[in-house]
Formats: sequence, structure tokens, C-alpha cells
Amino acid sequence: MKIRKHYLTLRNAFPHVHEESPLETTLEELAAHLDCTHRNMVLLLKRMQHEEWLTWQPKKGRGNRSTLLFLMRKEHMLLEEAKEFVAKQDLRSALELLQAPEHPAQLREQFQEWLSGQFGFRSELQGQRRTDVLRFPLTQTIHSLDPAAIHYAGESHLVNQLFDGLVRMDSKGEHTIPHLAHAWDVDESRTVWTFYLRKGVRFHHGREMLADDVKYSLQRLQRLAPRGLYSWAYAGIQSIHCLDETTVVIQLSERNELFLGFLSTNRAVIVPEDACEACGGWMGTAPVGTGPFRLAGHEHGIWNLEAFPAYFQGRGFLDRVEVWTLPANEQIHVSDHQQPFQVMHNVRISDMEAERWQQVRQSGMTTKFMTVNEIKEGSLRNPQMREALSAALDQAYLLEQLSGDVIERANSFFPLSASDVKPPASFPDQTALQQLIQSAGYHGEPLILATIPQYEQDALLLQSMYALSGIALEIMLIPAEQFKGELRMSADLVLFAIMIDEHRELRLYDMYKSMQQHASPEVQRLLEDSLQHLRHEIDPHRRKTLLEQLESQLKQRYSLHFLYRKHLKTAYHPSIRGISFDSLGWVQFRDIWFT
Repeated sequence: MKIRKHYLTLRNAFPHVHEESPLETTLEELAAHLDCTHRNMVLLLKRMQHEEWLTWQPKKGRGNRSTLLFLMRKEHMLLEEAKEFVAKQDLRSALELLQAPEHPAQLREQFQEWLSGQFGFRSELQGQRRTDVLRFPLTQTIHSLDPAAIHYAGESHLVNQLFDGLVRMDSKGEHTIPHLAHAWDVDESRTVWTFYLRKGVRFHHGREMLADDVKYSLQRLQRLAPRGLYSWAYAGIQSIHCLDETTVVIQLSERNELFLGFLSTNRAVIVPEDACEACGGWMGTAPVGTGPFRLAGHEHGIWNLEAFPAYFQGRGFLDRVEVWTLPANEQIHVSDHQQPFQVMHNVRISDMEAERWQQVRQSGMTTKFMTVNEIKEGSLRNPQMREALSAALDQAYLLEQLSGDVIERANSFFPLSASDVKPPASFPDQTALQQLIQSAGYHGEPLILATIPQYEQDALLLQSMYALSGIALEIMLIPAEQFKGELRMSADLVLFAIMIDEHRELRLYDMYKSMQQHASPEVQRLLEDSLQHLRHEIDPHRRKTLLEQLESQLKQRYSLHFLYRKHLKTAYHPSIRGISFDSLGWVQFRDIWFT
């Protein structure tokens, strides 16, 4: 409301005047602060007085000063202005308004408490029709919803609501099951895959999905994201033929037992050729898929998803989902007296409030680790220095600094491995550690640690930890979309994380493939041989063994250093029915309904 801004401008003009303390001033002085005419200032004062924000006692006569009393506290007015922005679905402006450094932190806390009550399930009556809405908080920024360009978990979650793939993985990651394709065959060489599509599946813009769309979607990945996530899987597609409108034959250049798993990821979802080309090939903010929800619009960081009535697996209960994206520093907290908002990801709940919630510890996890650039000239080419780097890595220190019931030590990408459950090794004394560092020929020169901006706090923590042992780190931040490029090759160490979910094999393969770029010739051969065996192995249990053996060999060479793993929790209110999750604990909006 513009009148509130005028009041705040006046209030800021007299910061040392307390509420209900008389201020002697003139209309001319006030009008100058608002850059308005004498007449408009009179009208504004009348309106503010009507709202009981102030009192104005004019005095007639040249040289006489009138009396102004501010009644409304600036903080309360700011809070009301922020609420007005939220009512207009402009959360970004509300947060920017309150984030000014001159505003007290308590004001932002009050807003957060109020905002928490705005999330959740609600029914809106429009005539005789009831609309069921879930307003959902997400503490991430959505940069793109194009399956070929997503980089973050929040983006991936929304893509899963908007698009479908030929097949999908069950929540345990054990079996690939039909989805847009109702069946498939593979020939004896296991390089020719034939998929049979469901009939009558519709895209959000109304057209039926055809075999040509499948061909276009996979070739589009090859064209637009030649170095993207799982690019090694779709780079191996030699040709695609559409036998008819519902039959697609994919010829691979070589056998790849991970290919079917790749088709279950949201990188391989099917997009409509006509809608995609109409957007210039990309559909970052105008996605069109076949999923249970379609994008109705987005503005000011709020993404509105509407139920897709023609969804081939049946329409969901919810009519609309509003995803409100919040900056990472605007974490949602639930106190004991707040009205719950039904579904929350990655939140902390007080002990008292936890009794009223169902909590799910996600089966998936994020594992943080470091790898060594062994092709760069420097001290880390010396195995003794890599060993010293491992010896100085104090996991107990990391866990103490990070804290939290969802953080735990890690020594493997497989949480039930023998090396991960054995007691942690004792931290070496400084004398032995310094002897190891000196024998490696290290003289205090900074080691460059490359990571993405989202992991800067982890990098700073490592910098502090290694400084205690005399090892200097210099941090280099690289945007996520550029992280697989050449820039990180100038670093000595690479700090990254891997999301372990139902696509564990694919994610580990992708990570090791990336690691090849900065591995020594010996490690490059080890990786290439191991990954080739992985592609050719049909038995999933044997593939798991191969991955564990590779991990063990890299740890023995001190080429791979584990930091910690993080489980996140999803909490939901007992009023929810039909709730289901993927392995990372993200709720599937289509399945839920409320009592």
C-alpha cells in the first residue's frame, strides 16, 4: 500500500523522535520529505490520521509550527507492509523490505513466525466449487525447470511433478518399472532397446505424446547438454528410429546395463517437440510435460502448479500447489504454538511440537567429499602429502562444528559398508602429522580448493581445520553450471557432494567419470576399466561390489577423502492421507489428500 510507504518515509526522516512524542514541524518540511505538493501533504496527513497512525495539530499563522505525533511504530508498519506483499504473492519484495540492515532481527523473526502460518493446506470456495490448495515452502531458488538444465534438488523435485519418463525406478531403487512406456524389449547384444508407448497420453498443451517426441527429447539432450549430468549415458545413443507412433527403437554404440536406469531419471523425461521449439529449444520457465501437474505461472519466486485433469494415471486430489521459494538464509522454523503447515522438508521441530508430527528420515542422503587433482604440478602428486591430507582431516572436528542429528561421519558412499561402521580412527598427534607433512616436501604453499558457492561454508570449515595442522587452503568458488568445465582443473582439491538416492549407480558413475578429468594416468586407467566393467555387468549385486572395490582402491591411494554425510527429514501432519515419498523424502504432490 503506497500510503504505508509515505508513512515510513516520514518516520525514517525523524529517527530520534519516539512514538507519541510531539514533533514541531511545518507542512512545507513534511512535503519536502515526500517530494509532494502542499495540498497533497494535507490529504496524506488526513488519511494517516484517519488510519490512527498519527495525529496532526495544525497551527495557523506565518512562523507557527504545527505538532505531529507518530502513533504507529515503524516496525509494526514494516510488518504490515511485508504482509501486504505476501497477499499479492510477492514474497521476494517482502523479504527484501525486512532484510535492510537497519531493521532489527526480531522483526524478521516475527515475520517468519507469521509466514509459517501462511503455508499448508486450505480449501477455497469459489461459488459452489471447492478448490484444494497446498502452499509449500522451499528454501531454494528455482533457476530453471528445463530437464536439460536443472542443477539443484528443488528444481529436480518440481520437474518430477511436471514431466514423466519412459520408465521409472521404484522408491527402493531396486526395480525399473513401466511408465510412459508400458513395455520394452532388448536384443541379445543388449544394444538395441525397443519401447512400446502407452496410447492417449497427453501433454499439458493438449497434444498426444508420440514416438517422435521420445526421439526429439533424447536427441535434444545430446545437442543442448553434451556435458550435462549422465551425458555419458545419452552420448552412447547411436540412433533412434520410430517404427510407428507408439514404438521407438534405440540403438546404443555399445552395451550399457545402466542405460535403462538412466531413462528413469528426470534428465530423460519426454518433452513435446512443438512446444519446445516454439521456445527456441529451451523451456526453463515455460515447461510443458505430461506430469500430474502443469505450470500455471510464476512470479516473485512463487511457482503455481495446477492439477492436470488429463493425467494418464488419474487426476490428483489437490487442485493447486503453490511453491514459495525462500532464500537459503530464510529457514523455516516451527515453534510450539504455531499452526502447522502440513508438509515440510529440511526443518527442525521442537521436542514438544514433534509429538504432533510424523517424521520421515530420508533414505537418500548427501555425502560430502574431496578429490585430488593429481595431474597438476605440486605437492599433492606426492602420495605422502595426500596421506598427510587424509591424516589431518579431523571428522570429529567437522561434526562438532556442523552439529545436528542428521549429520554423521562417512567413510564410504555405501553406509552399511564395513569401513563405514567401524569405529573412527584416532586423530594423529601433531608431532607425527608434522613429520609426515615435512617428509612430503610441503612448505606451506596454499592449496587451491575448488567448490560451488553453495558449499562455501564447508570450504571455510575445511580451511580452518587444515590451518590447525599448518596446511593452507585457498578457496575458489565456481558456479554449479560451470563446475564440470576447465576452471576447476587449476585447483589442487575439489570439494563436492553426491546425492545418494534410488539412482546411486548412475550418480557414482557420473562422479567417477568426472573424476577422470583430474586423475593421474594410473587412476584414469583404473577408473576406465572399472566403469567399463560396470557398464557390461548385468547383475546389480555384482555392480555394487565393483563400485565398492573401486572406492576402496581410491581411498588407499588417498585420492578420495570423505568428509561427512547428511540425512534430511521430512515432517508431515497426521491430517495428510495417501502421502508417498521418493528416496530423498520429497513428497509426491499427486498422491496426497487431507482429512
